Amino acid sequence: MRLLRHLMGRHRTPSTNRLLGLLLAFNAGAVNAGGFLVVHSYTSHMTGFLSTVADNLVLGNMALVLAAVGTLWAFMSGAGTTAIMVNWARHHRLRSGFALPLLLEAVLMLLFGLMGAITLGWPTPFSVPLTVLLLAFLMGLQNAVVTKMSSAQIRTTHMTGVATDLGIEMGKMLYWNRRGTPPEAHVHSNRARLALFAGLLGMFTAGGIVGAAGFKHVGFIWVVPLAAVLLGLALPPLASDFGHLAALWRGRRPRPRGHGPGH
Repeated sequence: MRLLRHLMGRHRTPSTNRLLGLLLAFNAGAVNAGGFLVVHSYTSHMTGFLSTVADNLVLGNMALVLAAVGTLWAFMSGAGTTAIMVNWARHHRLRSGFALPLLLEAVLMLLFGLMGAITLGWPTPFSVPLTVLLLAFLMGLQNAVVTKMSSAQIRTTHMTGVATDLGIEMGKMLYWNRRGTPPEAHVHSNRARLALFAGLLGMFTAGGIVGAAGFKHVGFIWVVPLAAVLLGLALPPLASDFGHLAALWRGRRPRPRGHGPGH
């Protein structure tokens, strides 16, 4: 319990950021790959949707343009929701600010799992099913959590930047420092960053395999264990803030517990 409170706490360390990033990369891979089997679209990275907007504006296919814009809007709305929740928590001096978006993600994942078959084809004004918008919102929500926690050093829902950083560190590791080169001019790889980026890629891939297999063989209900992991991360710090949150709910001014910077 203490480890989970520390893992989601307001005060961050490189080790807690690394562990949380690995766990959430696994979750993102599972949701992304599993969701593809359901909605036939990867909803964790927005590069393809921006290209879809450009291509179909030229081709005149406005339905696909609208669908891509809707997905982008949902992803950004998820990220914006995280920013609102984290800054609200800091304004009220809560220790569980980063846990609140994960709690919301877990609840929405449970609803998706329980009602996915029903909501799968629900139309929206964006010419895309509600399920696609929900998954994109979830990915934006989660990616913003880790981005804010790690000061933008870790991403978990898309691997382009991670693969780039891993390649850079591999190139530095393989670089041949000529004999006679001054020590201060030597090129060295950062082994900690190398391990982190390789771990994020591995966990995202492993999550994708698990998620795809789960959705294929079990169905929508497979998101329940994924949501349970998020609940396990979110609930301990929220429990430590229970009295503080209860006072806020009743409209009372909680006793001050120190200030934190806004983000």
